[in-house]
Amino acid sequence: MTQEEELLRKADAPNRVANKYHEFYQGKMQTVPKCAVRSFDDFAIWYTPGVAEACKAIRKNPEKVFDYTNRGNTVAIVNDGTRVLGLGNIGPEAGLPVMEGKALLFKYLGGVDAFPISLNTQNAEDIINVVKWIQPSFGGINLEDIEKPKCFYILDRLEKELDIPIWHDDRSGTATVVTTGLVNALKVVGKKINQVNIAMIGSGAANITIAEMLIAAGVNPKKIIMVDSKGILNRHREDVKDDQKKWQICLETNAEGRQGGAAEAIKGADVVIGMSTPVPGTIKKEWIRTMQNNAIVFACANPLPEIWPWEATEAGAKIVATGRSDFPNQVNNSLGFPAIFRGVLDVRATKITNEMCLAAAFELAKVAEDKGLSTNYIIPKMDEWEVFIREAVVVGLKAMEQGVARVKRSRAELEDMSRSTIKNARDTTHALMDKKLIPPPPKD
Repeated sequence: MTQEEELLRKADAPNRVANKYHEFYQGKMQTVPKCAVRSFDDFAIWYTPGVAEACKAIRKNPEKVFDYTNRGNTVAIVNDGTRVLGLGNIGPEAGLPVMEGKALLFKYLGGVDAFPISLNTQNAEDIINVVKWIQPSFGGINLEDIEKPKCFYILDRLEKELDIPIWHDDRSGTATVVTTGLVNALKVVGKKINQVNIAMIGSGAANITIAEMLIAAGVNPKKIIMVDSKGILNRHREDVKDDQKKWQICLETNAEGRQGGAAEAIKGADVVIGMSTPVPGTIKKEWIRTMQNNAIVFACANPLPEIWPWEATEAGAKIVATGRSDFPNQVNNSLGFPAIFRGVLDVRATKITNEMCLAAAFELAKVAEDKGLSTNYIIPKMDEWEVFIREAVVVGLKAMEQGVARVKRSRAELEDMSRSTIKNARDTTHALMDKKLIPPPPKD
């Protein structure tokens, strides 16, 4: 068996048991009480007549809803199933397992109670209205798997019209972790962020937002060249004028006006960032050979990267990152969204800003740097749970600094809150497993 065949077999291992496990558990999430029920008499406190006192207190001071209910720790995962995990427009029902998986990551990694809200509409105005209607029940909204350019419009509208954090993980989550990885990769190879040439393969919501965040982190936009399915984006691409975000990329990047396709974009680049087709060979070895010395390759398509890491290395890449856990340097959104929401919820923030995402990215980078950077370690791993605490703290502090936090807390308070909340979530899961209330999965 070749190395490629072995990796493909390993990559397919979770797929072979996925349906069996999903059917066995009938989903991944459930709701359990967080209050004590010492006897049936307690229902007179939690429900009628005692609950009326909490209702009246909130009516008098609406901010008390965060003290008397779980709203301050809840997030709605809102989606329409139009762009699910590279599967495309598969609909809200077929997308629901992904949303439950997202909710599991929210809870286990960030201690956040997240609820999938799969909508049977693909109309942007309908989605905006639904989110506005359900806002009183949630402390934040995570927009998920909504196609471009509709996702940009929905996010922009909701950020303006709501006073709770709105987040689109395919955009900001991916941008946060890629920024982390690139900041540290540049440290390893000894290059400055404002001097590197970056080729970006793919022009979806992820890569466009990555470009925006990298520019905010110090990348010179004139040194970015982005490629879509028709070629390099430049000022001559009038076919994309109706796509505001993509046209902005045309105007602000590619100072030399380079034309052609991915091969021409990659030539002479210091960095390649792929967010495109999940097929090895989408980025070719011969293209990597045309890059600068100490090249950095982020092949982040899932489930398969645009080029196998060993091929990129053989072609001269110094550092390679992918979206997969079975290779070094996994660029994983899960390092971002659970902790970022933990941070904003702990200060009851009204929004998530780009500066807060950058603060998270830089703290993630510092965590890895503190442990010791190398070509095979530029970003923390998901099992390093202190990552989520440190990240949440800096996000909360940045929210207060920017004046978008409803409450003020010290660094020590934020650290204690995030640590205890995340630990409680993990301990609860493990306790349920120990008691067999969550049974072990069936044998393969």
